Amino acid sequence: MQYLPHMSQPARPQSSDVSDTPTPGTRRAAAQRLKMRRELSAAAMELFATKGYEATTVDEIAAAAGVARRTFFRHFRSKEEAIFPDHDDTLVRAEAVLDAAPPHENPLDTVCRGIKEVMRMYASAPAVSVARYRLTREVPTLREAEIASVARYERLFTRYLLGHFDEGAHREGDDDPLLAEVAASAVVTAHNHVLRRWLRAGAEGDVESQLDHAFEIVRETFGAGIGAGRTASSETPPATVSREGEVLVTVARTDAPLDEVMRTIRKALKENR
Repeated sequence: MQYLPHMSQPARPQSSDVSDTPTPGTRRAAAQRLKMRRELSAAAMELFATKGYEATTVDEIAAAAGVARRTFFRHFRSKEEAIFPDHDDTLVRAEAVLDAAPPHENPLDTVCRGIKEVMRMYASAPAVSVARYRLTREVPTLREAEIASVARYERLFTRYLLGHFDEGAHREGDDDPLLAEVAASAVVTAHNHVLRRWLRAGAEGDVESQLDHAFEIVRETFGAGIGAGRTASSETPPATVSREGEVLVTVARTDAPLDEVMRTIRKALKENR
């Protein structure tokens, strides 16, 4: 799989009426919005932990945060969304990393840098992140909301990688949408693997260096083309593969080492080309 280097973006027309620089008022409003979302989130997490998720109502969350019910719904669509207050802003920051990538950076490296914004979000409040991780393990509805948030990053990275394929390197039989989706999924999988391990350890250790090591495995797997490299060993957990349209899904143990997960993906791709 080969990618095109980044192309320089055309300069935007200058205008005396339009500016990309946020005004002090805009920044202040954004900061106040995030502050309120975090206060609602803290109230929700405390109530979920003490009363239980099912027994907690939106009215109780709003009251605990000292606001009206309508204020809650200005920030979140449902009570399960309330424990993920930063994902919207983090998605914007990840997209900004992609948009501002250096001209000759490998797009896969750019995506790896983009997902680091998510890790920084969790690492900025370790105690909160650990408590949220424990809640999502106990409440299936919260786990589903978390999975939906992760899917947004995968879609962003898939679109980005798909936009940087080198058409001159395309070979007959290649499935560029599938390759882009699997590569983006691998980056997110590597990130989530490291994140879960860090959270299970109580947010101890240098998580960024662990993440860099995981990305080295992703680059080794995808950098020279999908399907090339090491042969899966007999210890690799078997992949369960389903294919609908342009999507291929692999399933491996959540406690499997990351290099085994990558070998499973690579083997499944090779067998379904």
